Amino acid sequence: MRWLRACSRDGAGSVNRPPSPLSMLLSRHTRRRAFLAGLGAAAAWPIVAHAQQPKKLPRIGYIATAGGVRSRMINAFMEGLREAGYLEGTNITVDYRGADNKVERFPALANELVELHVDIILATNSLAARAAKQATSTIPIVVPVMGDPVGDGLVASLARPGSNITGLTFLGPELLPKRLSLLKEALPSASRIAALWHPGAYGEATMNGMLKRAEAGARSLDVALQLTAVQGADEIGQALSEMVLQGAHALLVFPSPMLFNELHSIAKLAAQHRLPAMAMGKEFVEFGGLIAYGASIADLHRRAATYVDKILKGAKPADLPVEQASRYELVINVKTAKALDITIPPTFLARADEVIE
Repeated sequence: MRWLRACSRDGAGSVNRPPSPLSMLLSRHTRRRAFLAGLGAAAAWPIVAHAQQPKKLPRIGYIATAGGVRSRMINAFMEGLREAGYLEGTNITVDYRGADNKVERFPALANELVELHVDIILATNSLAARAAKQATSTIPIVVPVMGDPVGDGLVASLARPGSNITGLTFLGPELLPKRLSLLKEALPSASRIAALWHPGAYGEATMNGMLKRAEAGARSLDVALQLTAVQGADEIGQALSEMVLQGAHALLVFPSPMLFNELHSIAKLAAQHRLPAMAMGKEFVEFGGLIAYGASIADLHRRAATYVDKILKGAKPADLPVEQASRYELVINVKTAKALDITIPPTFLARADEVIE
């Protein structure tokens, strides 16, 4: 009777029995195990979450002379990175710093990148490389365009740089006599050639080498060399006006990061003064300059990405030989020649790697 009173019936007439002491004990035991398991999972969660954190992307610091972020040279470098398997924002990041053609800003820009703890610094020229080298002796530095890396004290030798700097060289001083010779061949009657140069473009040794080789080349060709120095882009217009007043028959533009960034305005000014002009980059002829001879600066930037790739894979800059440009292009703008009433000798045209009509 006591058991019957403890029972009740549900609406369907079934008997509902109270839980037995054994089932109550088992239920408490099950809840306890679930609680402890939950605690264990909660304790393990931070470890799993930590293991799933995204890997830190390699960080490249890029120092350019100009201020434009997406210049042709930067695009060439990024193309090289893509060819090596890197995509910005996916497996690599790039921090850009531009000096707005004020090379005195290089040290501050280099220090900024060092403070950001970048993995590699891409210093686009010798002056930027020197600033980066003064800012750090441990972060690898890759330089796509060096004039005379040994003479400027950037590396111990081309074969074994021996420091945290490596990259490529375009043979700055060595090619100046060749450019003078080509300019004279294209303009046989030219007896006075003006040279536009930037004294602070490279180190003292490189600049002295450029001047000496250019002067020797002019003597061998029996032409007068009129040297005109400029410190900034704002002096170029006045410099070309003075060249014409002094009777220059043609213009040779010395290698210089600052002058390279001003090739468009130099080509335009030379056309206004009806002054046949020659520089080192194909870009100059594309802008309307008459002749260009030298390595492709864009190609050097693209090839610099291979150094970045090797360093990220464990190579040391000290052991990576500095490469010399392997190909030099002669490019002629025939349209400019016609505008200046100049007849380029057929034999000279036949030697050109590219002729722009």
